[in-house]
Amino acid sequence: MSTARLEDRPAPGRVGDVRKQNLALVLRNVQPGVQTTRAQLAVETGLTKASVSSLVADLLGAGLLTEVGITRDGERGRPGVGLALNPLRGALGAEVNVDYLGVGVVDLNGNLRFQETVERHNSGSSPEDVLRALRLLTRRAADAASDAGILLLGGGLAVPGLVDADRNYVATAPNLGWTGVELSGELEALLPHSPFGVTLSNEANSAALAELWYGQGASFQAYLYISGEVGVGGGLIIDSRLFTGPAGHAGEIGHTVVQPKGPKCTCGGHGCLETFAGQEAIFSASDIGDGPTGQRMAQLLAALAEGDSRALAAVEEAGYYLGVATATTARLMNVAAVVLGGHFSLLEEWIRPALQQSVDGFAPGVVAPDAVAFSDLRQTAALMGAAGSSLRRALANPQELVP
Repeated sequence: MSTARLEDRPAPGRVGDVRKQNLALVLRNVQPGVQTTRAQLAVETGLTKASVSSLVADLLGAGLLTEVGITRDGERGRPGVGLALNPLRGALGAEVNVDYLGVGVVDLNGNLRFQETVERHNSGSSPEDVLRALRLLTRRAADAASDAGILLLGGGLAVPGLVDADRNYVATAPNLGWTGVELSGELEALLPHSPFGVTLSNEANSAALAELWYGQGASFQAYLYISGEVGVGGGLIIDSRLFTGPAGHAGEIGHTVVQPKGPKCTCGGHGCLETFAGQEAIFSASDIGDGPTGQRMAQLLAALAEGDSRALAAVEEAGYYLGVATATTARLMNVAAVVLGGHFSLLEEWIRPALQQSVDGFAPGVVAPDAVAFSDLRQTAALMGAAGSSLRRALANPQELVP
């Protein structure tokens, strides 16, 4: 009677499907930055050692794994050859925001190997003009990756708006002035001929995932991510997965109404969180004049450090309304943690007290002080999340790379 394990027995006619699943299974058990061995993978996956050896050979050939030296599984037995995710495979991350363009290269171990951000006034510019400028940056990123010996498997583009990723379609991005924009050709041109192409995502959703994979969100299984830029975006992580709702637009906290009689918002409504906590709202309330965003933020931080009353009041008001929106979302979605990125992380010292006081007042005991985190990724979060999503597509579909 055969002693082969059930998981090693493919159903008739489905050998390819089983091998595809097993290739991905092996990869799921290789953690970024951590060495393992074939013997360890056999134990962790439940596959036979012979099957694991064959699968690893394919993954080495695909360039997703690399051999890294000699390791020991224990005190007895022969040493094994170490295995790790290949740092010479990566993905491109790109972001279009209202006042800047950003690109980066993230390798399979989650390391940001290259990053560039350029201030650019994109609001009101045509998508063609913006993507043309972005292509110059992505070419530099691709060249930097090539110089470092990194093969780019694919990429992702994050934009601040409601998107349909399946159609490469931006339904609306109010702060950019885009409505009904189809980007298939532009996405392909960002990284031509890459195995997994370039996909479109919402900026805040990508940043929320970056926090889960590479940042503060790793401490929480469920949290609300709030992105502070010219506007305010949001993403929801539930059970360590991005929750986007039926149409993919859940988490748009920036357009949660926090003051019904408040100012008009770019979305057409009134009193949205964005009108109190967005960059422009804080700059205006602080009496910070026009100019490049980086310069204006430096002026705001200097004013706060000097104890300027208008700047302090503006940031305190932003924190108060952030607390209103956070308390409402925390109760509605049953999340007990929040991670704040973008300009909120720069303003942590001054905005945290008002935020926490507001949350405690509207939702006592729901979000504890140690469950309020501020991002260390800052302006790289969205592009790292976009790149990370591309890498996970590659790891879930390794058969596409097997020679």
